[in-house]
Amino acid sequence: MQIYGHRGAKGEAPENSLDSFIHAYGHGVRHFEMDVQLSKDGEPVIIHDLTLERTTGRKGLVADNTMAQLATMDARYNTSPWPTATGIPSLFDVVEACPDFAHLQLEVKSDTRQRMNVLCNRLVEWIQRKQWHQRITLTSSDQWFLRAVKRRNRSISTGFVAERRFPRPVATARELGCNYLCPSKRLCTEALVTAAHKAGMHVSSWTVNRIHDMTLLEQMGIDSVITDYPTSALIYFENRVTIGGIHMPVSGEVL
Repeated sequence: MQIYGHRGAKGEAPENSLDSFIHAYGHGVRHFEMDVQLSKDGEPVIIHDLTLERTTGRKGLVADNTMAQLATMDARYNTSPWPTATGIPSLFDVVEACPDFAHLQLEVKSDTRQRMNVLCNRLVEWIQRKQWHQRITLTSSDQWFLRAVKRRNRSISTGFVAERRFPRPVATARELGCNYLCPSKRLCTEALVTAAHKAGMHVSSWTVNRIHDMTLLEQMGIDSVITDYPTSALIYFENRVTIGGIHMPVSGEVL
């Protein structure tokens, strides 16, 4: 089972900041999930909310600021304690800081159709140019966006982010031609995982912060979990031992 760092390492460093990704990367994390939006000057930047207030304490929209302006903001507000200021990075900053990443899930939130169309074009062109079809999956709960990606290039991996049981997650993801199904952990059942696997999809559940929940999902056959504490999760799974076919922790749960 793969461990994805949620917004870098949201529980360990300021979410979606460059420092958050560098921190997790330095501790061996090579799979990341992050949120991508479009800056005023048309660059893909890493931030969850459409507004700035929750993570920077500033009023206003992400869309009204350039990539350079966003980089100078202090994104430690209302996040995990961190000793030094860290701004809102561009997607390219993160990739440059984590050069041998294994896989990224880039989640695109619903926005205006025009902005989502521009962001779709930027991301598809970038993936094609880098030939990173196997290293990047574009995820969203916005079905229009997922269809738009596949219209441009069907070989680009997409994932449906499912928060509710209706519309039916597996059927919806299959109809959208998705490669990944990304359900909330509360939606996960062995039947859902089995159905997704039969449809040829990787199942990646969010946001899973307790080791107990991770092991239950692993028993269901889940392919990966997205967690706020990726470095702690990696330590746990890398150090457990197998006794009589049963996985046992070496020294208790870390979360």
